[in-house]
Amino acid sequence: MLAGFAALGVAELVAAAVRPQADPVVAVGGAAIDRTPATVKDWAIRNFGTDDKLVLQSGILVVLALFALALGILALRHRRVGAAGVLLFGAVGAVAALSRPDSEGPADALPSIVGAVVGALLLYHLVGRLPSRSAAPAGEPPSEENGEPGWDRRAFVVTATAAAAASAGALVVGRTLGAASGQSAVASRDKVVLPRPQSPAAPVPRGAQVRIPGVSPFITPNGSFYRVDTALVVPKVDATTWRLRVHGKGVTRPLDLSFADLLARELIERDITLTCVSNEVGGPYVGNARWIGARLADLLAESGVKPPSKGGPATQLVARSVDGMTIGSPVEEVMDGRDSLLALGMNGQPLPFDHGFPVRMVVPGLYGYVSACKWLTDLELTTFEAYDPYWVQRGWARLGPIKTESRIDTPKPFARPKAGTVMIGGVAWAQHRGIERVEVRIDDGPWERARLAAQDTRDTWRQWSHPWQAVKGGHTLTVRATDGTGRTQTEKRTQTIPDGASGWHSVVVTVD
Repeated sequence: MLAGFAALGVAELVAAAVRPQADPVVAVGGAAIDRTPATVKDWAIRNFGTDDKLVLQSGILVVLALFALALGILALRHRRVGAAGVLLFGAVGAVAALSRPDSEGPADALPSIVGAVVGALLLYHLVGRLPSRSAAPAGEPPSEENGEPGWDRRAFVVTATAAAAASAGALVVGRTLGAASGQSAVASRDKVVLPRPQSPAAPVPRGAQVRIPGVSPFITPNGSFYRVDTALVVPKVDATTWRLRVHGKGVTRPLDLSFADLLARELIERDITLTCVSNEVGGPYVGNARWIGARLADLLAESGVKPPSKGGPATQLVARSVDGMTIGSPVEEVMDGRDSLLALGMNGQPLPFDHGFPVRMVVPGLYGYVSACKWLTDLELTTFEAYDPYWVQRGWARLGPIKTESRIDTPKPFARPKAGTVMIGGVAWAQHRGIERVEVRIDDGPWERARLAAQDTRDTWRQWSHPWQAVKGGHTLTVRATDGTGRTQTEKRTQTIPDGASGWHSVVVTVD
């Protein structure tokens, strides 16, 4: 255990000098995410939510601890084999680091290799200070009488304590330096002053927020906005050195833009609701924010791109993140007149690092896995036949239009309201189509129209409410929505894979 702890501490210290993403726990965790079946990832998101990455890293540490114990037992009789096992595990970390999409070359292997060498040497040394088990008769401790020289327990404890202290020091220094390595990015964000948009969003209509406790706020605060991605370490990108490249099929004028270039462009501000494809019926992975950014369609047009409907050869826009993530969006939808953005700000502030600073994509009406690339650095025009982005490679659909959905926010499942008037309330969404009607059903009774809050735009969710004259007993409350095209939310229940969940949301309550 001491040797394993030393290996991790030294590896984190070296990773601080290389880059945080090269840390073996992060590298192995990222490789595990890449190789995990889509159904398992979906299960993790459903059960652990935004803590899924913490659970994964904790699991890796548990596996490492068990592996260290096994090697320690082996090393008692086979000292060199035990040390070699530590080196082998270091090699696994090095290979994982080099295989990551965002790998920056051989230096990424250094944290795993150096940490493993230190761990192997420490294990070899500490085991060497223990008495040999082979020299003593069965059931008797080694001693000078049975042919084994006595061992210096004090020296062993001193050595082990020193190793533990040094390992802890390396871990603390590594984490401190790792945090400091992102200070230039933090400083660059602190200096960003978002200009007034040339096309500001209209004020949120009065009545867009229903006054019912428990219903989600119309604008989701940045700190409460859902986060679903594969980054175990949130990228800290310095806006002063950030660049965006636009190139590929049908691009006649390739672009290479800086953050300052984007700030100098005509900016627009829009309220847009985002939804994750992993959101189950009634789930929490949907949020509404006010975004400010540059029109993506204008940028593509300046580079010579035409949508397929106007003769353009590219059907897919592949966005690449600094962490190696690839997300493919349909060019036709990105350029069909909707407010597709290269977003720079969120709810009046520069993008938080968790949500993609300095620049991310926002496309109304498409699930995030085909539109919402964070920490954006590259846009390539290609075709769907020529390239499968990250999530498509793992079984998700190529196209991801958001389905019409609704959710009951209050009362909560298994609530126990009092008999009398109980307000039922929630949200409904069908981005880029809008919500025209919401209906509520009590048990197996008739559908009753709910009262809709004022609509902001068809790209945002819409709140609703319904007064219910509750009588004592158990009841099932169900909701469904109808979008702006006249299509009513389907009752058919489907899983999130491959193109998003569907079905009516219900909650069971008991009225006292």
